[in-house]
Amino acid sequence: MPANLTPQYHEAEKNFHAAKTTEEKIACLEEMLAVMPKHKGTDHLRAELRTKIANLSKSMDKKSATARSTTKIEKAGAAQVAIIGPPNSGKSQIVAAITNAKPTVAAYPYTTQSATPGMMHFENVQIQLVDTPPLGEQPAEWWLLNIIRRADALLIVVDLSADALTQTDTLINMLKDKNICFGKVPETENGEESVINYKKALLVANKADLDPDGRNFKDLQEMYGSTLPVIATNATGNLDELKKKTFEMLDVIRVYTKTPGAKADMTDPIVLDTGSTLEMAAASIHKSFAQRLKYARVWGSGKFDGIMVKRDHVLQDGDIIELHV
Repeated sequence: MPANLTPQYHEAEKNFHAAKTTEEKIACLEEMLAVMPKHKGTDHLRAELRTKIANLSKSMDKKSATARSTTKIEKAGAAQVAIIGPPNSGKSQIVAAITNAKPTVAAYPYTTQSATPGMMHFENVQIQLVDTPPLGEQPAEWWLLNIIRRADALLIVVDLSADALTQTDTLINMLKDKNICFGKVPETENGEESVINYKKALLVANKADLDPDGRNFKDLQEMYGSTLPVIATNATGNLDELKKKTFEMLDVIRVYTKTPGAKADMTDPIVLDTGSTLEMAAASIHKSFAQRLKYARVWGSGKFDGIMVKRDHVLQDGDIIELHV
């Protein structure tokens, strides 16, 4: 079967051969993987690229920590959410207001020059937000695209005091050109995987205080409300609702554990994708738990508290599980 490689793939391959640093080479290889059609004809090539990435990563591990780049943010918390937007949209103000991070905040554009992570607390869950450099007229840098691809979800921040529709269109089209789209992965024919990287996203209409009649926000809702959740906010208002909408956008559930005869720890939940089963919950604690699991009892979604359930039982948000191995 022919590979049918795309123009984006050949461009990334060209950049790989021109790359000067190990990190740039890894980024180009990851770009090639991201834009490569996924079918049997590319299986061998995909394996080759993954091997190259693994070998280059090993060579980086041998370097001192100070020699490594800070542009790859390790995931932490229940999920990693990258915050993207045009210049002066107020991304950094939002991050500074709802996390422990201290990104540079100023009234002039392009203040943010690197990625800054911070932890956002929502109820009993911590979510990692990553402030990123603005996406403007110039092409996004290789490492920024990789942060966007690796993130579990995106907050798209636009400025309601300006032309928010144009800002949103520009961002969506820019990412679409890089095979990054929004929504759930559609089913494909013949078992082929989609070449598109589908992301969960929340459209954040910032500086709502500068849109007093709400017209710009209404236009955004009418244009994108059917495909993306939209929320209006500013750096000092509606932030609790923003936290809630961010959590809801992730489409996850919280499950709690208990040992026989003891109360459940309701402060430190296991965070799983909606639709996860008991077996998936056990595996998230430790791989051996799923293998050795004999049975479990569930409080919450069952018809009776403490009901015995099988491995394929689908869990609900707030369930308490007692695993027996």
